[in-house]
Amino acid sequence: MNLESPKVTVQKTSQEIFDFLSKVENFEDIMPENIDKFEVRDDSFKFALKGMPEIRLKMQEQDAPKRIVLGSTSDKFPFTLTADIEGNTDTSSNVQLKFDGKFNPMVAMMVKGPLQKFINTLIENIKKK
Repeated sequence: MNLESPKVTVQKTSQEIFDFLSKVENFEDIMPENIDKFEVRDDSFKFALKGMPEIRLKMQEQDAPKRIVLGSTSDKFPFTLTADIEGNTDTSSNVQLKFDGKFNPMVAMMVKGPLQKFINTLIENIKKK
């Protein structure tokens, strides 16, 4: 299952956005308001939204200043979340989040709406940073 956020323009350089997103602790700042738990450990973080199971994301790939890939540490819920960053001008950049998960069709149908809402919230919060 592949989901994409809208591409947004952020008033920061691609390097500034990359630096922000490459620190896993900064993801707490862009989480939805209904976050129930957020814990950082080394190059990963665990979070839970109200009514949802905990998910741990680990830094998997960094290609400065263009791309950051986080991956789930769970075999039951395997997915990656990729931030694609492209410089626009000296003071702005475009950012888009891409979710790629391997789920059976029934699970995909159940989680598609909430996941799309989640990545849309993340991208809107990145835009505000």
